[in-house]
Amino acid sequence: MKRSLIFLGLIAVFYAVFPLSLCAEKPFVQRVNSVLLDGYIGQKYNQCLERRVKTENLDTLISVFRVQDEVNNAWGSEFWGKWVQGAIGMYRYTHDEQLYNIIQQAQERLIACQLPNGYIGDYDEEHQLAGWDVWGRKYTILGLLKWYHETGYKPSLQAAIRLLDYTLTQIGPGKKSIIQCGYYMGMPPCSILEPVMMMYQTTHNERYLQFAKYIVEEIESPHGPRLIAKADEPVGKRFPLSSLSDWWSAKNGQKAYEMMSCYIGMLELFRETGDNQLLQAAQKAYQHIAAEEINICGSGASYECWYGGKSQQERVAMHTMETCVTFTWMQFCERLLEFTGDPIYVDQIERTLYNALLASMKVDGSQIVKYTPLEGYRHEGEHQCNLPINCCNANGTRAFAMIPRVQYRLPKKGRLDVNLYIPSTAQVQMGKNLVTIEQETSYPRQDYVNITIQPTRQEAFTLALRIPAWSQHNTVEINGEPVMGIKSGSYQLINRTWKAGDRVTLHLDLTARLQKLNNMQAIERGPIVLARDSRFRDGYVDENCVIPTHDGNIVDLEPIDAPKDIWMAFRLKMLRGAYAEQEIDKEVTHFCDFASAGNTWDKNERYRVWLPRTLNVRFD
Repeated sequence: MKRSLIFLGLIAVFYAVFPLSLCAEKPFVQRVNSVLLDGYIGQKYNQCLERRVKTENLDTLISVFRVQDEVNNAWGSEFWGKWVQGAIGMYRYTHDEQLYNIIQQAQERLIACQLPNGYIGDYDEEHQLAGWDVWGRKYTILGLLKWYHETGYKPSLQAAIRLLDYTLTQIGPGKKSIIQCGYYMGMPPCSILEPVMMMYQTTHNERYLQFAKYIVEEIESPHGPRLIAKADEPVGKRFPLSSLSDWWSAKNGQKAYEMMSCYIGMLELFRETGDNQLLQAAQKAYQHIAAEEINICGSGASYECWYGGKSQQERVAMHTMETCVTFTWMQFCERLLEFTGDPIYVDQIERTLYNALLASMKVDGSQIVKYTPLEGYRHEGEHQCNLPINCCNANGTRAFAMIPRVQYRLPKKGRLDVNLYIPSTAQVQMGKNLVTIEQETSYPRQDYVNITIQPTRQEAFTLALRIPAWSQHNTVEINGEPVMGIKSGSYQLINRTWKAGDRVTLHLDLTARLQKLNNMQAIERGPIVLARDSRFRDGYVDENCVIPTHDGNIVDLEPIDAPKDIWMAFRLKMLRGAYAEQEIDKEVTHFCDFASAGNTWDKNERYRVWLPRTLNVRFD
């Protein structure tokens, strides 16, 4: 009995000195610590970082917040928040010290502009809540909150709280309706739903959750865009316009990236409430956008609005493929991937990345275009809001910042997804084990991907390889041993105990495929769309032609060395013009990847994706 009392006393002393929380096993932590991109994508990513992100003039971005005199419904207050989110996203995986200092300065200078009542913006007091004021606040709050989450810098959190709290004194039940705080059926101001939910997830203040629910109620009100009620309808036909004057007004409910931004906020509300109609509405909207709007190069919209463009993409559309639409489409797909785990969303991101996004960047990385048509030429976007910048130059960096985040994901404990095949080295924390993942590949120029696993100690986890839906013939090997049951459009799950030096080899099907639409034709090779470019000096790029195929739609391309400023180049013998009769009349025609086409922004050079098909009455 005495011994038992002594033993119990020792136990009590032990737990007094070492509390139960310290004795319990620490939670399993897994995260992607860093990603170093290499190869062509790594080059473009680094160009964006060095020449587009780091070189941005902070005084330009901050200037609009120093004097609150906006009365003309301009959107200059969005630029800081867009740019800084791209910068933060790049810092997360690069840990670049110079970039850290730039972002920290940007935070401090912005916070210094905050008024005593909490307002950060450029509108004067009389015109607050009009035009793009609330839209700008959305980006400001996101930029502040994301820096707090990345670094723990509390002044950024405090400034974001004060700005959102001030907004809550102006908008809500018994105050001004959020639908009345902007154009396009209130979608721009309602998209503040995303940072509102981020604030709730950060502070757990119930007021923010209630405000988020209020926003969705307003969205579904008779004067709102009814994104849930109309989720089954084509996004370009939800609110037919009666006159051209309604295009830039509150009556237009087809504004593309504002609509997707609202769905992204609704998905964040779903994360907290589990209200399945929010997820279902977003998925239905995605299906309509993918089926009716997104073109062969992974973007869409004209004059920044949905219009049913996929079925008529072979036509030249005015102001098409705005880079803000391109990025937000990628962002929308990424968020749906997070909630569903369906790799079809990565297929969409990959298509957009390799075509519309890369095409938006000037060859030296110094600029990002506003619009990227499927034919013609590219040029710098206009300056906006009396500033030497525009929305897409600020926002496009966020799409490049997404690349490492999408490439490696940890959707659940003990699983690592490899979504994008880009030469890279990633450091992944899996509990106490640090796992290095190395990709060696020249994909999508060539069809192989080598992945080497280097854990600090042997570790059992699932490696999930995305097998694109377009890739019909695929192989996977582990240390030279084949893996069976590879299925296109799914993840190949490899469950094993990994040891240092284990090697996975993936081969994908890069067979070139011919796509036809309305007597026009285009070529895809893997995720890459090809284009004719006048820099090849091989004829008139608008010339009618017949692209030869076999086995239905297969095109036999010959890879060639790419000229200066072009990533991929191919040649193909095909019939061109109206007089070709025999095989000997086939002419050599050159193609390059769409991203490289027109990338010098020289108006004297032209490119084209959709080529007119010559009519041959013997076969057609």
